[in-house]
Amino acid sequence: MKQVTIYTTPTCPYCLRAKELLSSLEIPFTEVDVASNPTKRQEIIEQHHWMTVPAIFVGDELIGGYDDLAELHSNGTLVERLDS
Repeated sequence: MKQVTIYTTPTCPYCLRAKELLSSLEIPFTEVDVASNPTKRQEIIEQHHWMTVPAIFVGDELIGGYDDLAELHSNGTLVERLDS
């Protein structure tokens, strides 16, 4: 299974929803708080042109934010993406 990494801020409601969804599916993830790590936030902006949180990665691939994660789950392709 590929590693899931979610870049968050403490006050972001979509970050909380994404973490709750992953936890409810028992999908382990690593959380990186970009509010306390602005260098990492800048890297995501520069490398992936992604300005908002959450920024959710499966392996090295940015899958998007909470809406993208929820869509992958609802159409049944999230686990497939993790295993590919």
